[in-house]
Amino acid sequence: MGSDLKQIAQQLIDANKKVQLIYAFNGSGKTRLSKEFKELIISKNEDEENEVTRNKILYYNAFTEDLFYWDNDLENDSEPKLRIQPNSFTDWLIGQLKELGEDRNIITNFQRYANNKITPSFNEEYKYIGKDYNEREVEITVPAFSEVTFKIVDSNNSEGIEVNYKTIKISKGEESNFIWSIIYTLLEQVISTLSELEADRISSEFNELEYIFIDDPVTSLDENHLIELASNLAYLIKSDTSNLKFIITTHNPLFYNILYNEFKNKYYKFKGTENQKITFKPNQSEKYRLSKNQDETFQLNIQSDDSPFSYHLFLLSEIKDAISNNQIKKYHFNFLRNILEKTSTFLGYKNWEELLEKIDDGNPHPFTNRIINLLSHSKHSVEEVSEPDENDNEELIKLVDFMVTKYGFWQKKEENA
Repeated sequence: MGSDLKQIAQQLIDANKKVQLIYAFNGSGKTRLSKEFKELIISKNEDEENEVTRNKILYYNAFTEDLFYWDNDLENDSEPKLRIQPNSFTDWLIGQLKELGEDRNIITNFQRYANNKITPSFNEEYKYIGKDYNEREVEITVPAFSEVTFKIVDSNNSEGIEVNYKTIKISKGEESNFIWSIIYTLLEQVISTLSELEADRISSEFNELEYIFIDDPVTSLDENHLIELASNLAYLIKSDTSNLKFIITTHNPLFYNILYNEFKNKYYKFKGTENQKITFKPNQSEKYRLSKNQDETFQLNIQSDDSPFSYHLFLLSEIKDAISNNQIKKYHFNFLRNILEKTSTFLGYKNWEELLEKIDDGNPHPFTNRIINLLSHSKHSVEEVSEPDENDNEELIKLVDFMVTKYGFWQKKEENA
């Protein structure tokens, strides 16, 4: 029998582990779990909701990105700016980073994980004449650190020694990485601050912090940067000497595998010196797989090995179960594309489309190619929305049969067969 997400959130609290790592597919409830977890922490102090959210738990999830939006004033031909939506959380977050002088570190982290040719820049406070709701002219003050512009060297200008920059609108993936860089920079500062004796800390804002919940910070990274981020995040967590507890969820098997293996090892602070001490032991962590049942309940199962379950075979079994139960969803096409990509890489093909069944002219079947691309590349959202139709489902079934037969995927034998 499954559980609801509130029960699973309570299970994570009761586990009392330094680190809890959770693997789950998109649409399996990861982001909603982070919200339920936060609500449980808040419910213990209902009269102090905003204060508790800031003081007891820091979290990063898909909704964090919604607090940043683009101001594209094309009418006045102004430079594109990424604005930070003012609320109690962002006011506190940006206020802390500004007070601690962390803008340079945000830039460094962004350039490390995203693009070292792009330089973010936070605004200084400025004023301008605008209009109020009654169309009357008023002076408007824009607070410092409420806008970000992104500049890149202007490749069209090579005159003299002076370097010229142009302001650009970065991609959605780069934007996600920038927002994560803000959170990661704060985490570095939190762990650094809490490592000091309370009387020596540069800020008291983190003294009551208990939990850090990180939900999928890696949706837009290539594999090299993904490995670097996972290794750095594991190092940061293992070096923490406070009582902070971390919950990390991800749908990315590579990110999961790296963190899983990192948390299998002890961490020594001041290793090789007389002050050497262990700050992290493997028994301080737990690893899980979160899955969603057909009755809309959930399972949180302890994961005993580092591979999410012979990943491509697990995906294939999930697709076949969906076919058997007539429960094919859009995300199953995403699973199939993932299998195709991994298989093509292993077999040395340049493109995964080369694995598809060919028509008379030697090209992949156009309808199969279209639905795999269409249904696996919809806009990212917290919940799966648009579902495939009957023709799409039939094509998925045929393609799965073709893949199993053509490429000899191992299949688990049915019990008592």
